[in-house]
Amino acid sequence: MPDSQPRRPDDNAPDSADAASPAEPPALVLGGARLIDGRAVDVRLSGSRIEAVGTAGSLAGRGPRVDLRGYLLLPAPAEVHAHGDTALTADSAGPGSPGPASHRTEDIQRRATEAALLQLGHGATALRTHVRIGDVRGLAPLEAVLQSRRALRGLADVLPVAVPRLLTGIAGADSLAMLKDAVKMGAAVVGGCPDLDPDPTGYTKAVLEIAAEHGCPVDLHTDGDDPARLARLASMAAGLRPGVVLGPCAGLAHLPLDAATRAADGLAAAGITVVCLPQGGCAGSERRTTAPVRLLRSAGVRVAAGSGALRDSANPVGRGDPLEAAYLLASQAGLRAEQAYELISTTARAALGLPDVRVEAGFPAELLAVRGDRLSAALSLGYSRIVVHRGRIVARTSAVREYCDSDPDAAAGPGGLPRQGRPDPGPGSGGGPRN
Repeated sequence: MPDSQPRRPDDNAPDSADAASPAEPPALVLGGARLIDGRAVDVRLSGSRIEAVGTAGSLAGRGPRVDLRGYLLLPAPAEVHAHGDTALTADSAGPGSPGPASHRTEDIQRRATEAALLQLGHGATALRTHVRIGDVRGLAPLEAVLQSRRALRGLADVLPVAVPRLLTGIAGADSLAMLKDAVKMGAAVVGGCPDLDPDPTGYTKAVLEIAAEHGCPVDLHTDGDDPARLARLASMAAGLRPGVVLGPCAGLAHLPLDAATRAADGLAAAGITVVCLPQGGCAGSERRTTAPVRLLRSAGVRVAAGSGALRDSANPVGRGDPLEAAYLLASQAGLRAEQAYELISTTARAALGLPDVRVEAGFPAELLAVRGDRLSAALSLGYSRIVVHRGRIVARTSAVREYCDSDPDAAAGPGGLPRQGRPDPGPGSGGGPRN
């Protein structure tokens, strides 16, 4: 297969929330990786883009070469629904805990940074994180997440969503002003939870007006169990650009089929994206089920999958792993492995307004290498991962499984244990089998 010719896809969004970028990395060749279609390829990266793709062993590099034999190379996931300001606080919520989690700016920043690094290690090179503002904490949580975003520049792109609790009436006046200030501070997205406001329609109207004024995307929490409210929201948001995202919409799964179908048709007509949370809910979500993904997709709704809570009171065991979200969609929602992965990668990036990623020349070098020879295996046991962001390796996870010695004579005989090992060692290979 000859090298594919470089071309630049149409990018409708910047590569990052920050205008400045670190110096471009040297050219890097990822050698011998396998693609979803079964081809073994070399991939040469230059700057923040894929420069060329050729058959395995065909590409020379002007810089380092990384052996990816035994790995599946994929477009990197994007995390579409995180909660960085409350992440990693579950241990301070139960009996025997040392006390409530600190809400000092520096402590929120530390937790948000640690959470983003955990998710980056899983493969997510872009993260949209919802941040609660207002009440006694004001804008301090947003400032902490913005500081975390600056600290992570060059490792991952963090896109904060400003989430006020109330926006209508006298009680909501201060939060409305604060939401406007949040956008000026650097919140990338205007969000909120209209279900918690006494006037959900007025709340939604306020969010949409601020988003339209500043040209920001909208990302709203809703359970989606009220068809009339959902229809009004879809009607109000129809045609808004850069776009509207709703999630987790788990209540749709509890509606009668005809009502859920009408709601899905309305969301599709309005061009609204739905983000489901297969790994569990998040703060403000009453349901622990997942939105009806297949129904929504069949209606033409763009559906992406996020992680939701990461070890906070809403989900103390949340992992924040996009591949686990895809695994659950494949194992429980009836999606094929390729469809499930698409919800955490291609459609997730589209929901965030990021450029498309394909393992082809000219596309952004946002990639994830997972141990495995096919996607189903990677979703099942893909613990070892190598993450590429803007053309350089930013995270590595290597999992080694070892078994104790068996009787060599018994193991060698008929019906004995198979010998563990791999004919093609990957990067950093050791003495035990890897996953």
